[in-house]
Amino acid sequence: MQDDNLFASEMSGVTPLKREPRERLVKTEAVDVSQRRQAATRSEARGDNHLSDDGVSPLDAWFILEFKRPGIQNGVYRKLRLGHYDIEARLDLHRFTVAEARTEIWQFFKEARLLGLRTLLITHGKGFGNKEKSGSGVLKGYVNRWLKDVEDVQAFHSAQPQHGGTGSVYVLLRKSDDKKRENRERFLKGRVQDV
Repeated sequence: MQDDNLFASEMSGVTPLKREPRERLVKTEAVDVSQRRQAATRSEARGDNHLSDDGVSPLDAWFILEFKRPGIQNGVYRKLRLGHYDIEARLDLHRFTVAEARTEIWQFFKEARLLGLRTLLITHGKGFGNKEKSGSGVLKGYVNRWLKDVEDVQAFHSAQPQHGGTGSVYVLLRKSDDKKRENRERFLKGRVQDV
């Protein structure tokens, strides 16, 4: 109470500053900022990314993802399926929207290609966090489709339990030209070549 009295006595001779009257701004066109942001993000993310982000139905949490391109040896695929290859890079997509996951996966593959990586682990989740569609993985369905659309992906399979089970997937990428040359040199070492 004493502070209020002191403040009132100190401010007794003060006059308020004069202000220009405010003008009311009228928007001629209603623009939704969130729509503009989404459009900008979509066009920015599209760039060279050809992965589709619409029309994929969710997959059951326990559905096993599996895919092998023609020419991949059965032994190589079995080793991938059993998780016997060293995982060179990992990507966790938990809590990502479909659009964010699409961009992340594309960037992940671009970086893996640049670094010459061969075996990857992508964690997409099982869909239990989705309250409306509990037990169905929305991202799981998209990852299944996207991996088939990326030409560098030679094979993939749902992971072993210690790596996330059906909430993760092992991915085998095509060998880079450097790795192919390295393998050729290693296998030809010690052999006599006919001239």
